[in-house]
Amino acid sequence: MTDVTIIGTGNMGAAIGTRVLAAARRLQLLDREAERARELAARLGGDILAGPVGQEPEGDIVVLAVPFDAAKDLVASYGRALSGKIVVDISNPVDFSTFDSLAVPPDTSAAETIAGLAAEGATVVKAFNTTFAATLAVGEVAGQRLDVFVAGDSEEAKTAMAELVTAAELRPIDAGPLRRARELEGFQFLLMTLQANPALEDFNWNTALKILAPS
Repeated sequence: MTDVTIIGTGNMGAAIGTRVLAAARRLQLLDREAERARELAARLGGDILAGPVGQEPEGDIVVLAVPFDAAKDLVASYGRALSGKIVVDISNPVDFSTFDSLAVPPDTSAAETIAGLAAEGATVVKAFNTTFAATLAVGEVAGQRLDVFVAGDSEEAKTAMAELVTAAELRPIDAGPLRRARELEGFQFLLMTLQANPALEDFNWNTALKILAPS
């Protein structure tokens, strides 16, 4: 059984934490404000470790539930403490000053950038970036399990993620190598702009990207 550390206690950190507990995995929550981590642990319930950023991540899987710039800072500051761990980048590097483009060049991605900063032995995968917090916490939309796209260069890491996602009552989809994060980030940027479109106000950040196949 894989333990999970989530760094960041915002909406996505809370939603992923909910799914981790649904998967019956041990959970550690870390935040720059330790009290926020403790408050979320109390809200989620269960035997959850909580502490400040800088504390040793105990999980085999470490989820960076923070924005892109903060994720870069975290992998740099944790350094070799992430070696041997699966590091999950969930970020979408949107240029929020314009909400009209991504903040990374088209020939790379947030995940690849983070992988380049991570210590040797840390394995970066992209996952959970195409899910919104409200629907992820519930685990479904319109009676359909959420799809979680996982991109990475390590088959072993993707298998571990698929096992976690399945146990969390979600559907994992192998999206290919880490460079496929470019497309995942671009597509989620489109979904985000649709949520913000006044003509589509019924979406209200409660939609999901779902792959359907003939039965």
